Amino acid sequence: MKNKDKIKIHSKPNWVPDNAGNEFAVNIVKRNIQMGKDEKTIYKAETKAVKFSVEMLVNGVLKNDRTLLAKTITLIESQSEQHRQKAEQVVQKLLPETGKSIRIGITGVPGAGKSTLIESLGLYLISQGHKIAVLTVDPSSSLSKGSILGDKTRMEKLSREDNCFIRPSPSSGTLGGVTRKTRETILACEAAGYDVILIETVGVGQSEITVRSLVDFFLLVLISGAGDELQGIKKGVMELADTIVINKADGENIQKAELAKSEYEIALHYLQQATKGWNAKVLTASALTGKGIKEIWDTVEKFLSVVKPSGVFDERRKFQTVDWMFSLIENNLKHSFYSNSKVSNNLSAIKKQVLNGEILPTIAADKLLKIFYNSFGDK
Repeated sequence: MKNKDKIKIHSKPNWVPDNAGNEFAVNIVKRNIQMGKDEKTIYKAETKAVKFSVEMLVNGVLKNDRTLLAKTITLIESQSEQHRQKAEQVVQKLLPETGKSIRIGITGVPGAGKSTLIESLGLYLISQGHKIAVLTVDPSSSLSKGSILGDKTRMEKLSREDNCFIRPSPSSGTLGGVTRKTRETILACEAAGYDVILIETVGVGQSEITVRSLVDFFLLVLISGAGDELQGIKKGVMELADTIVINKADGENIQKAELAKSEYEIALHYLQQATKGWNAKVLTASALTGKGIKEIWDTVEKFLSVVKPSGVFDERRKFQTVDWMFSLIENNLKHSFYSNSKVSNNLSAIKKQVLNGEILPTIAADKLLKIFYNSFGDK
């Protein structure tokens, strides 16, 4: 005889108030199971999926409900076509409440102490009455595509602050150390009332120019004693920086940090300005002791006092919006290409021909593109 549910009674956990509604996501379900001549009572927890409407998400973000802000960002980052359309509606409704923050990109060599510096800077800003959002990007594995997302654990003190929102996201192989949806995430955080947005990137490289197209102020974090102090010039990152911070300037390392500062100041004289009308600064700081943290923010405020009256700030924001449009076009074209049924049907065979050396990659690419273009004529 098959097991059969005889009675099904929905109840709540013991800690739920008697007058509670349906806002709890867990129900305790009591089942009386008939097993032959015997009857057995079991209890099972059942979760219910909560569907949030566009209006619920928008209102939650505007009220700085951190749970709904996190859910909105998850929606924004989703690769699902259905989620993409819903995310666009949410961001569109949030748009009038955005643009009121200062967006700061923070990058640097591995081991420079970016996360610790961000925590020290964040705690200082909160003490000055600011609300900050920290968007950290962890590198994704090229094999498993997974990411540890451990930045939040490295900012233990900052993560406990009410006026701070930390959101780690995987890079998912995106160049520039930023996720494909970082722009929309910035807008959501601004709409939630955060007036300083700190974006920590994966690390230093040529592709960090992507970060420059997202932020108002670009901060490069370096350390002394890590080899050739001017290696950054070869990578082109120094040309993007509005300020360079030599971190870990404490203890016996103070003299080395000051020497590195002098060398970078000389080097900056030979580089073009990253921001029109602003000469990049070199500072020393210690995230461990807090020395120099105030000076970093003073430099940001001085930067704003220069670029806002001159119109450079607004001009940069406008160019970034156009750049966002072109990046969306590129992403959508790539998605359309690989999701095209005719392309996917031929991709494996043409890939095999390239692997076997039967055709050149250039010819293979032309074939696939022709298949893609011709597919539109079939409709």
